[in-house]
Amino acid sequence: MTTLLFFIAALLYATVGFGGGSTYNALLILADYEIKLIPIIALSCNIIVVFGNTLRYWKHDLIHWRFSIPLISISVPASFIGGSIHISEMVFVLMLGISLISSGFLMWINPNEYQSNEKDRKYQASLNMFISLLLGLLAGIIGIGGGIFFAPILHLQKCLPSKKIAAFSSLFILLNSISGLLGQFFKNINTNISFDMNGYIFLIAAVFIGGQIGNYFGVKIFSGSIVRRLTSLLVIYVGVRLILSI
Repeated sequence: MTTLLFFIAALLYATVGFGGGSTYNALLILADYEIKLIPIIALSCNIIVVFGNTLRYWKHDLIHWRFSIPLISISVPASFIGGSIHISEMVFVLMLGISLISSGFLMWINPNEYQSNEKDRKYQASLNMFISLLLGLLAGIIGIGGGIFFAPILHLQKCLPSKKIAAFSSLFILLNSISGLLGQFFKNINTNISFDMNGYIFLIAAVFIGGQIGNYFGVKIFSGSIVRRLTSLLVIYVGVRLILSI
């Protein structure tokens, strides 16, 4: 059942340019997986999903590099630091639940259909750098990419067309997930937990297939607004269930 849910989550998230790390974390917690392994598995799945997203967006020339590089350069080190921080299981679950509910509401109000032009773009550089730092830190701590929070903010700022925001989000999630995963490994380097991913091969296969299908539909077919609303409802539901499980 968990494998099927991972497939559905990857498909939905990839359609709108995200990885699904927060939902993978929640599903693993609800399925009673070992808490120290949960962010490692979730970040690994995140990387698998958004790698395909990022590659496709790059091939379609949708990544705005001048906008992306400064923000990523500050979020990636913060994500590693976050991944190396030790927190209790209760704090982890609470932070994840709040993050899910918050991101669900942000996805719901997201004005995805906005199309801007070069003169309309307002790069609120200082604010976005600070947000990037905080999201990188959060991404590493709870095992997400952070793009699900950043994208709605960028839409509200009207700083890029929606497809380029999705492309930035995928790149942001990919690099933060890699950095956060390295931080998680660093944190657990002296523990007895096993990092053998062979036991999770079906989860990895599910997110790979779901992510490829979702990304194809996201780039080629869907505008994303309906799928985004459905995904936001799913995320809010899972977040509430997670908090109630504490």
